Order: sequence, then structure tokens, then C-alpha cells
Amino acid sequence: MGAALCRDWRAKPSLNTALPDRGKPRPKEAHRSPINLTDCPMYTKNFVNPCPDWATALLNGFSQVLLLRNPLCGLCCLLAILLTAPNLVGGALLGALAGLLTAQARGYDRADRQAGLYCYNGVLIGILISAVLPWSVILPPLIIAAGGLSSIITHQWRKRGGKLLVAYTAPFVLLGWGTLLVVSPSPSGFVEADPLYALARGVGQIFLLDQPLAGLLIIVGMFIANPYAAMWAVIGSAIGGGVALLADQPQAAWLGLYGFNAALAALAFSRRGEKPWVTLLAIALALLLQPLFKLMPVPGLTAPFVAACWLMHVADHLGHRTQKDSSHRLPN
Repeated sequence: MGAALCRDWRAKPSLNTALPDRGKPRPKEAHRSPINLTDCPMYTKNFVNPCPDWATALLNGFSQVLLLRNPLCGLCCLLAILLTAPNLVGGALLGALAGLLTAQARGYDRADRQAGLYCYNGVLIGILISAVLPWSVILPPLIIAAGGLSSIITHQWRKRGGKLLVAYTAPFVLLGWGTLLVVSPSPSGFVEADPLYALARGVGQIFLLDQPLAGLLIIVGMFIANPYAAMWAVIGSAIGGGVALLADQPQAAWLGLYGFNAALAALAFSRRGEKPWVTLLAIALALLLQPLFKLMPVPGLTAPFVAACWLMHVADHLGHRTQKDSSHRLPN
């Protein structure tokens, strides 16, 4: 998810890899691949090519939930969880760490690990499990297992999904559905009718948070990372809330339940240079698909967003293919 927005991380050259001085015999150790312990302070022999900065990788994982790569944005997301739902922060961190360690143990690409691409699904499934299950001694191992499995699914999906079926939050959706088939979430409470609070909640619900402060902190983080994308996320949340009101679902509107999928769809198609109508179409598709996923026995989570993005990618691919075929036709 968000791989197109991520810049490749380049490791600094290691002093250990410098060539020996001319005229001096080459030591036997130079034939081995040296490991720069300065770049990898948390290296252990049990892990292959670890990330140079685990804290940054984890924070990038939080921001990748929003399809952004920015540790400050990730820190704002982490603060949003800590300040508004402290009982969920442990699950979020544990899920992210499990995803990162699994990717590292299995030797996945170092740049992708550093970018947080194997953490963000772990963040979401950790939050979900912590939210629906009461505390017990089995909860941490369950989150670790789910976070690690999300990393494996993400890797396999990235290998086989191609450019049309991008992973996005699909691993979280699959694992979340499995969790919700076993445990039913508690119903949401009544909230006051406040458009600004609903706007913030629509963004906060991306992380399953229903407090306006959470949404505000996440919006601040997005503006730090990418003001243009943040603007579109807010627009998406507003459109989602408006659609809920038009559909005579006021509580869903005030809780932001129609805002988060629209906000995510807006983030996915809000790159600089993208035509605004494309972003609006992605928002509309996510909102049109949301009632269909309500027919399922479990909440749809972010499935409408994922399905909308897939449809957009497939339509774009077919359009380019048709255009390419027509350009190769010879005139009569």
C-alpha cells in the first residue's frame, strides 16, 4: 500500500567496504561480506540485513496506513491512538513490530521494510484485535501472530498482485474479517450532531478511532507529510458524511463511518498531477461500494476503499490498452 508514494531508501556506504590500500596484501577477511554495525545498531546474527533505524521504520508503518511515508506523520498517528485510545496503542505497536520482524527474518527487501510497507497492516490488525477482545495472556501472542501473518500476506500479494490488484489494506481486511467472524464488536454509542467533529471522526476512523481529537492529530500529520493529499482526505471525509446524511443515516454520518473509506480513496488518487475528477471518481466508487459490503455478516472495514482502487486500476489499464490498440491500427 502506498508503494508508489514511497521513495527508495539508500543506505550510506559502509567504511568497512573500502578497498585496501595499493601495495598492501588483501586480508582474507576482505573476501567476506562485511556488516556495518554502525548502520545497524540492533543487528543480531539471527536476522538478515536489518533496517538501519527501527523507530523510523515503525513510524513509517503508521503513516503508510494513509499511503504516506513520513515518520512525523506516523508519530502524529501514534499520538492520536495514545491520547484517545490508550488501551489500543500496545496492540498497534505490537502488530507493527511483528510485521517488521517477520519481514526481516524472512529477508524481504530492506528498502521496503524501512519504508514501513510490512508494518501498516500489522498496525491495523493490532488495533482491531485490541478493540474487540478483552485483555488476556493470549492477546499479545495473537496480535504477534496476526501482525506477522499480515506481513507475509503483504509480501505475497505484492509479488503476485501486480499493478492492478495492489495490496493496500487487503491483508488487514482478510485478517479482520476472520477475527470478526469469531468476535462481534460492541455497537457504537450515540454522538452529538456536529459537522466538524464528524469530519475529524471520518479521518480518525481510518485507525478505528472515533474521537475528534484523533482525527485532528491525523490530519495534522498528513499536512506535515503532504498538504495536497491531506486536503483531499478531508474532502473525502466531508463527501462521505454528506452522502450518509442524504441516505438518512445521521448517526453513521456523525460517527464518520462513511468518511474513512472515502478519505482513503482520496489519498490513493491525490498525487500531484492527478486530475481532480479521477480523485472524485475514486471517492464516489468507495461510497457506492460501501452499502454492498454492509450485506456481509461482518463489517466491511476498509474493503470498499480497496475494491474501489482495484476498479480504478483495472479501468485505467483497459483504457490504456484500448488506446494502444487503436493507435496501432492501420488506416483503411
